[in-house]
Amino acid sequence: MKQWDTVAIVGVGLIGGSIGLALRDRGLARNVVGIGRRAGSLRTAKRMGAVTATTLDLAKGAAHAELVVVCTPVGRIVDDVLAAASAAQADCLITDAGSTKAEIIAALDGHLNGQAHFVGSHPLAGSEKNGPGAAVADLFVGRTVVITPTKSTRPADLAGLADFWTSLGANVVSMPAATHDRILAGASHLPHLAASALAAATLEADLPWVASGWLDTTRVAAGDAELWRQIFESNRSHVLKALARYEKTLGALRRALERGDGKKLTEILLEAKRKRDAVGS
Repeated sequence: MKQWDTVAIVGVGLIGGSIGLALRDRGLARNVVGIGRRAGSLRTAKRMGAVTATTLDLAKGAAHAELVVVCTPVGRIVDDVLAAASAAQADCLITDAGSTKAEIIAALDGHLNGQAHFVGSHPLAGSEKNGPGAAVADLFVGRTVVITPTKSTRPADLAGLADFWTSLGANVVSMPAATHDRILAGASHLPHLAASALAAATLEADLPWVASGWLDTTRVAAGDAELWRQIFESNRSHVLKALARYEKTLGALRRALERGDGKKLTEILLEAKRKRDAVGS
């Protein structure tokens, strides 16, 4: 398990802050530099112990890092990686935590300035909460992190990044970026769309009467709207295909109700229960 001298985290919110806390809690990095746009958030991250130093200057923060983890919204990741790469030392490894991968990697693979190297990551962890105050040191324990190497990825970089995430307690899986985006469209992005649609369709007058079913089903709709807009647009083609499958199932449910077809209704409900039970809690 590698011990890092300096790790820089660009965007010290829920994910970035949790990375910092995990690194420090496990003694994996001597210096953890938090880089951000808001001094207040950086002060919170430092007060919590997620970072040892902070800066609003990305180039300055990345200059001496062996590893840079970019945890900014999807729409900013490419620019932030390029800026970090331009300032980074030789052989610095850069990764991200973006929820989409193909668009990001297409813009970065073979286009970095300097001698830094980029390999994409996506930790399948988090919540509807955001900001460094929501960060926890064990966020990645037992969770899956997807790494998306390309043909140009050096084996040493792939191994080093896998070791990094494993050292935080995660289970690492490697796959092509396009495969990641197709899977996550159905497993993560569509659920957020569905939860948001349900919450938005609920009558204002009915909100005082919602209970655990509504609250559980719509929990993720409380997430950052701008962040999710960027995710949906970045993975548009796959999200649209997942949405078409969902609409087809909704249509089947509607027709079964309209026709009083209890058999078909039960069939769909049982199929839903089978898949949900297969996943467990």
